[in-house]
Parts: sequence; C-alpha cells; structure tokens
Amino acid sequence: MTFLFIVQGEGRGHMTQAISLHDILTRNGHRVIEVLVGKSEQREIPAFFSQKIHAPVYTYQSPNFLRSSNNKGIMVFRSIVYNLKRSGRYFKSISFINARIKETKPDAVINFYELIGGLTYALYKPKPPHICIGHQLLLFHPHFVFPSNQITQRWMLKLNTWLTSLKAKKQFALSFTSMPNIPNKRLFVVPPLLRKEVLEITPDNDNYILGYMLNAGYAEEIVQWHNSNPKQVTHFFWDKKDADDDIEIQPNLHFHRINDFKFLLYMKGCKGYASTAGFESICEAMYLRKPILMVPTAGHYEQKSNSIDAIRAGAGISCNRFDLNQLLEFIPKFDNTDRTFTNWVNTAEKTFLDLITEENN
Repeated sequence: MTFLFIVQGEGRGHMTQAISLHDILTRNGHRVIEVLVGKSEQREIPAFFSQKIHAPVYTYQSPNFLRSSNNKGIMVFRSIVYNLKRSGRYFKSISFINARIKETKPDAVINFYELIGGLTYALYKPKPPHICIGHQLLLFHPHFVFPSNQITQRWMLKLNTWLTSLKAKKQFALSFTSMPNIPNKRLFVVPPLLRKEVLEITPDNDNYILGYMLNAGYAEEIVQWHNSNPKQVTHFFWDKKDADDDIEIQPNLHFHRINDFKFLLYMKGCKGYASTAGFESICEAMYLRKPILMVPTAGHYEQKSNSIDAIRAGAGISCNRFDLNQLLEFIPKFDNTDRTFTNWVNTAEKTFLDLITEENN
C-alpha cells in the first residue's frame, strides 16, 4: 500500500509518531509517498524530521497557539482570533493538501492530528480513506477522565479534535494503557508510536535530572529552584530559537536546544524526568521506566488532560510549577520494575499493521 502523511508541526510529538509509523510501514513492504507538515511563525520544524522521515517533505501554513507574555502558557481565545484573521492562508493550505492527494494518489491518507487535514476532507472529500492518529482522540472514549473544571476549554478541545478527524474512516487513539475499542465510533485504542531509538535503549540511572519545557518562560522557575539546590546536576531542553546549543547557566545547571539524539542520551541515564505534559516525551520516559514530574503548560487544557491520564497509568506526579523537590521526593517511591507500559508499547507494530492494512480499509 502507499500512503500520504499529514503532520501537525506544533511540537515534536506528532513528528516522531510519523517517523515511527513510516518505519513500521516501510519495514513491512509499504511506501510513504509524501509527507506534508504544517508550519507557523511560532515553531521551527526540527532538522531531525526531514533527515529521518525518508520521504519528500512539503510544508504549508497551519494554525498555532499564541504564547502568553511571560512565555510560559498559551492564550486560547486570543489564538482563535489570531488564526481566524489568517483563515485565507489556511484555505490555501487546504487547497494545497487536496492537490497533493490528487497528484500522488495514495491508497490512504494518514493524518497526525492536523486540523487542516480534517478540513480538507470536509471541503474536498478526497477519495483515499482518511485515517487519523492522536492521543487527543481518546477524548471520545467513554473511559477517559477529564479535568474536573474548565468546561469551555474541554468543549473547544473536543471540537478541534472532531474537526481534525472529519470524514475519518478510522480513528486511532494513542493511549498510555489498553482500553476497549469502540467500533461503532470507528475508534480504536492503540499503543504509543515510539521511535526505534527509544525502543533500543537500555536505561541507566545516573545522578542527574532531565527536563523539557515547551515554552522558554519556565527557565526562570528552574533557575530559581536550582539556586536553592546548587549541587543537583540538572539538564533541561528547550526550543528557544536564539539560544546556543548548550548553555551552562550556572555550575550543575545546563540548558540545551532541543536535539533529538542528545535528548535521548540524557533520557537514558537520568534518575528522573520533569516536563511540560506533552504526550510523546512522557511516553518515552515511561518506556524507559523513569519517574516523571509533569507541569502542564499554563492554559493548555490538553496537557492538563494528559497529566491526569498519565498519573492514572502510573507515570508519576503533577504540579503547576517546576518544583523539582517534588520529583526528588517521588523518585524513591517509584516502581521501576513494572513493565506493563513497555509490553503495551511493544505491541504497536502488529496493532497498526493489522488496523491499517486489513481488507476494506
């Protein structure tokens, strides 16, 4: 079979999922003809993606969140207004994606949670089946537990997820744990798609903390904590565009620009992991059985939902700021011998191949 990928470029998770599924498909005799990636002024598409996807990559303009003035959180309602003003360029993106589908004629289009992909199917109704992949699709599962407040943000996230999956033949909900499929909703619960580099790592346990912050504004909190804990070796990754690749903020505190290979090297040996609550890096830490402190990005309802779901799966603890003392206190209590999540992830290749390539897809 041949496939065209549509990938949301906001954050690294959807891109690493696309790389993983590309490897699974090509390893089993299928072909990814082309990869279309949504870009914005707010984010850069990391170099590792083009290097590892091994297929032609094209970009288009896609909606994105605006960051708050302190560069910590996101501004949901202002982002909506911002993107509505730019709707003209997004209609051009929809037209572009439809043209690429017509030109390449794939057997199926796989959409990694890209809103523009869903709108393309709603407006143009391309012939190839539309298959959607994302942790956000788990929102439609009756067993999913939502944060207890912020009803408006819950509704908006579900609306965005519904729009993203319009006309989908199948919806693959990436999940920390196994749950029943809901065939009448075309909803299938599947394991996370982790890169082979993660699957091949044998974890160590050295005396340093690893972290990742989605927005650079959290750096102030981390420096403040480290001022009171100067002996603790700490490495944090961020995606600040104008920063040097590696910065020693002060003795034992290092910031690194996001680098795929280097990040995994540090993940391999860390004794604990602190991160804004993006799905993908939490899964990587869980697979390597690392205790986790999750700090959902301010105003980011999806990350708040992720943290609740990850705690349910035994990943770690959550906090509203980077108080690494809480992580240090949690580390001795964490059971790093439990392989439930590891075994679940290891079923991914067979699960995806069966669901994607079965007859009458």
